[in-house]
Amino acid sequence: MKVENMTNNRGNKVPNQFILYINGQGTFFQSYDVIVAGKTPEGVKLDEKYWDYSHTTRKHRNIFLGEDSKTIKRKIKEGVYVLTDLNK
Repeated sequence: MKVENMTNNRGNKVPNQFILYINGQGTFFQSYDVIVAGKTPEGVKLDEKYWDYSHTTRKHRNIFLGEDSKTIKRKIKEGVYVLTDLNK
């Protein structure tokens, strides 16, 4: 596993926001101590409790996924993105 600080759109490291690279499982976005989203071999997964937790979480989740909130909500509704418990 590899962990690095997330960088913002200006290329600066963002405190308390991390990207986790887990061999065989995918790449995950962690905010403080919770996993918010993951790009896995099965597709994109979002934590059912924390995926839309706060303005800061949304902003960094959008950077991680490269999409805006409207697109992410649409993909959840269409079943493209799956809500699940990523913190069990």
